[in-house]
Amino acid sequence: MGKKGAGVSIGVSPVTPVKALMVGSRLLCADNTGAKELQIIMTIKYTGTRRRTPKAGVGDMVVASVKKGTPELRKQIIRAIIIRQKKEYRRTDGIRIKFEDNAAVLMTPEGAPRGSEIRGPIAREAIERWPRVAGIAAIVV
Repeated sequence: MGKKGAGVSIGVSPVTPVKALMVGSRLLCADNTGAKELQIIMTIKYTGTRRRTPKAGVGDMVVASVKKGTPELRKQIIRAIIIRQKKEYRRTDGIRIKFEDNAAVLMTPEGAPRGSEIRGPIAREAIERWPRVAGIAAIVV
């Protein structure tokens, strides 16, 4: 048995946000790792229909390429969690949520955040699914 909390901890959210970001979409990087802009390459654990472009939404893990940022990070293939999306989605209590930008946070393959702080608000659905992101979150909406 490993140490408590050493492995990947993935929770479950009762809300499934609309998957509005496709392969090729550009995102802001909301943490302090040095990356500024990301482009989605692939969605992790996406099960779709044949010949349909994979989509991602709030709380999904994606494989992305760093398009703008520090020279060490540029052109790197990394994993990220989507924390905000412009397309509105509905929660079970009837409220509708949408943000002013699409943003993601860089993660390690084990599921730990690479940065130490996140700029801007984070959707509650991403926090419920990835509890380790909650430790560096400033605002949860």
